[in-house]
Amino acid sequence: MAHFDFNARPFSNKWMNERLGVDTLKKVLSTEYWIPKNINFLWAMGMILAATFALLLISGIFLLMYYQPNTKLAFDSVNYTIMSEVGYGWLWRHIHGVGASVVFLIIYIHMFTGIYYGSYKRGRELIWLSGMLLFVSFSAEAFSGYMLPWGQMSYWAGMVITNIFSLGGLHLNGLVEWIRGDYVPGQAFLNRFFMLHVLLMPLIIIALIVLHFGTLRLPHVNNQDGEEVDFEEAAALWKSGRRAESKVIPFNPVFLSKDVFVMSIYFIIFFYLVFYHFEFAMDPVNFDPANGLKTPTHIYPEWYFLWSYEILRPFSTNIGLITFGIAQGIFFLLPFLDRSPNVAPANRRGLFKYWFWALLIDMVVLTVMGKLPPVQPWGTVGFWAAVIFLGLWVLLPIITKTEKKL
Repeated sequence: MAHFDFNARPFSNKWMNERLGVDTLKKVLSTEYWIPKNINFLWAMGMILAATFALLLISGIFLLMYYQPNTKLAFDSVNYTIMSEVGYGWLWRHIHGVGASVVFLIIYIHMFTGIYYGSYKRGRELIWLSGMLLFVSFSAEAFSGYMLPWGQMSYWAGMVITNIFSLGGLHLNGLVEWIRGDYVPGQAFLNRFFMLHVLLMPLIIIALIVLHFGTLRLPHVNNQDGEEVDFEEAAALWKSGRRAESKVIPFNPVFLSKDVFVMSIYFIIFFYLVFYHFEFAMDPVNFDPANGLKTPTHIYPEWYFLWSYEILRPFSTNIGLITFGIAQGIFFLLPFLDRSPNVAPANRRGLFKYWFWALLIDMVVLTVMGKLPPVQPWGTVGFWAAVIFLGLWVLLPIITKTEKKL
């Protein structure tokens, strides 16, 4: 039974410790949360993601004060009220728009860092799976947010993407209408995606961030050499003052100070984009009001969805939906498809090295092709890039099973 000192000052350190175990939490999550020494700046991407998400939340709250979730008012509330009539409204919109785009660049860097260094293997499967759930949640959050300005590309991208839920030959049109709340995107559609964007998805993302950090706590962070570290022994060396011999550092203040340094550089670049090159995050077509009677010449999603969109596009409807579904779920299976016994960077893993770079280059090609109209020769390039993507995942268990133990 806990002993309480009833004479302790309210909210003093001792008073808080008796009720919340603040010192214990500080040790477990901060000062005695041990991080391997041999890691590089790419391990700061997780903290950068959390900081960018916080910035998106803050900017979103300010935008929410003036946004009108109404099909007749939404476009003007974003492009005129917020941009012209609200003091610094333009700044909050630029921060939100740039943040929504840049956050996916950081997610992809974080994701491919994990693949390169094998951070999904040997006890770390839940770290990877919770991270992929976060990726899906961020995707849903981004898509729902893209609907809210109610411009031409918002409307037609919403029309095309929700049509996917008819599942081609199954003709589940009733499901599509249920999602939209109507036969075509309209007020019910906007209301639903507004709710998803400002309430449901942020709550899910926050819960998954907590889960993701929780899964990092027990198996500990991987390192750039894939080395197995005896964390208890290394921590004892650090505490005894033999820090040069220890293979770990405490999260706070040592590793956190490195994170802050990398984040400082990141935010310099981020705010440079916000003030001087924000247009890359704003589709010109979306500056025209939504018009259900005028289809844009070329409909495409935001850049971070283009690779999976291009996997859908070159095939017939039913086959395209199957390949699209595989592309959405295959990354979840990575820890189980990689049959290698090694936890090591890709450059030390034989054929896997070539597999990794082929996957990365292929996804870049798919992204570029997804933005271009489906005309020749781009249609053929997109088709073969999609085939290569699927083929690489078929090859993965074969080439990793033959890998020799390092």
